[in-house]
Amino acid sequence: MDKISVCIGSACHLKGAYRVLDIFQKLVQENDCEASVEVEGNFCQNRCTQGVVVKINEQILTNINVDNAEEIFRAYILRRI
Repeated sequence: MDKISVCIGSACHLKGAYRVLDIFQKLVQENDCEASVEVEGNFCQNRCTQGVVVKINEQILTNINVDNAEEIFRAYILRRI
């Protein structure tokens, strides 16, 4: 199972973390991959100046936003399914 963890700590929250989290949840549903992809919000990934921070499995990605979240999902999740 793939796991997407979106930081919702203070700095990432201010940069739109909840909108990014919503996008990932929507994409999981739209692509019918609920059984193989888990999406969660979590706190600090220790890269507060680089938010929104997203961890996909063991890879940490920075500067994720509403404009690039779908591209990230396609590159890191859909290509594996």
